[in-house]
Amino acid sequence: MSGKAWWHSDVFGPRLPILEMRARVLAAIRTFFGERGFLEVETPALQISPGMEPHIMALSTELSEPLDRNRRRRLYLHTSPEFTMKKLLVAGVPRLFQIAHVWRDGERSPIHHPEFTLLEWYRAGADYQSLIADCEALLKSAASTAGVAELRRGERRCDPFAPARRLTVAEAFGRFCGIDLLATAPDPWTPDPVLLAAEARRIGLYVSEADSWEDVFFRIMLERIEPRLGDGVPTFLCEYPASLAALSRPSRRDPRVAERFELYVCGLELANAFSELTDATEQRRRFEADMALKERLYGVRYPIDEDFLAALEAGMPESAGIAFGVDRLLMLLAGADNIEQVLWAPVVS
Repeated sequence: MSGKAWWHSDVFGPRLPILEMRARVLAAIRTFFGERGFLEVETPALQISPGMEPHIMALSTELSEPLDRNRRRRLYLHTSPEFTMKKLLVAGVPRLFQIAHVWRDGERSPIHHPEFTLLEWYRAGADYQSLIADCEALLKSAASTAGVAELRRGERRCDPFAPARRLTVAEAFGRFCGIDLLATAPDPWTPDPVLLAAEARRIGLYVSEADSWEDVFFRIMLERIEPRLGDGVPTFLCEYPASLAALSRPSRRDPRVAERFELYVCGLELANAFSELTDATEQRRRFEADMALKERLYGVRYPIDEDFLAALEAGMPESAGIAFGVDRLLMLLAGADNIEQVLWAPVVS
């Protein structure tokens, strides 16, 4: 790096072709969804609840009441527009998408930025299988718009026009690690870490006595599985264990797993998708469990969005939804090695 600010012409100029490509791809995304009958929506970034993921940290602010500036309410910048978009499903919008700026605290690396762009879309009357088809078509559209024949990350290559590969999480653990994942979680909702920890040690990974089943799972994923996904062709990693269901419903074929997938290209996670959970009671139970874990790990607890649970109670339709990383897609289209190369301007560090 030159040490000059990003806005100096000799720093900014070499990035301009990538940013012009960014503008074309964003326009193409809007056309892509418009042609398929989706309505573009815009939802507030300020929310009562930023999201319930235990390991994602939000940024907060305070909102003053207009007639009494001493009365202040804590609000959060959303980590995803998910809750509000699902309320719009309940309100009667059957197909919707949004290109949203979102915020996450403590995340900065070559593939993370504290403010970044998420593409989210939801389909009423659909399950996660329909989102796989959407993703395959979207990758082709984006590559065609950018004028590239392959997606690139370092020396790795992926053909966005080739049929994608589908792999269950259990199959990935078996193929890459020789681990029977589901056998390590005889109770799918409260898995015992002992069995999985033993398997992790067998393949040479460090595990401490304090590690939970989830800790061990993600260590194996990050070190032995994710780096091997998405070379040659895009890979959909499907059917996450039930204890990692998040906001997805259990599989109707196998209740030990959830109807959830993540999309990988060149070892990089691009998207996270669900057949949506519509049971408000079960969703509350998961939120409370997630916040208990967050408080235990980080000393932080976020409010539950009671309005979202009320919307589920009112009757959210069977549906599927996905969060897709726009900046990461642009990195792959441009062959960029740092997310700041595809942003118009970075958050100043």
